Amino acid sequence: MKKILIILALILPLSVVHAMTLGDLFSKGNTPKNTQLPQFSVVDINGKTHNNNTVKGKYLVVNFWATWCPPCLKEIPAFVDFYEKHSDKVEILGMDYEQADVDKITEFTDSFMVNYPIVLSDDNNRPEFKKFGKIVGMPTTYIYTPDGVLINRYMGEINIKTLEKAIR
Repeated sequence: MKKILIILALILPLSVVHAMTLGDLFSKGNTPKNTQLPQFSVVDINGKTHNNNTVKGKYLVVNFWATWCPPCLKEIPAFVDFYEKHSDKVEILGMDYEQADVDKITEFTDSFMVNYPIVLSDDNNRPEFKKFGKIVGMPTTYIYTPDGVLINRYMGEINIKTLEKAIR
């Protein structure tokens, strides 16, 4: 009996901590109010620079993804459709959160007909990625207003309805 109580005493606190951590990770809508877009500057796979000035006046969707992430791959068509419909007022930056070769990623994104800028995690861009916050799971998406205020942060697959709701 003593052994069972000791085991329970050791396991129970860990399960509570574990549950709280998972809840925090997968929660949506717990974004601090008035969080501003960080000062950033990244270069996409086509050599174009994207920064606070180039996205000013547009909604900004920053999507951290990777080729090995199944939910990331599932959401790409939603981003493609969304950007096709709203590129006049929205900029999407697809932040490839893996060390990958430009040719490999170009071939990959071409197969998905990606129509928005893709930014690789290389020596120059990686420090800029960190400015958006700690990425603890894939995919992670940040949506900012045209004034640079964070609307929300989503961890997990996002759909076109959620994207369109964010810009209304």
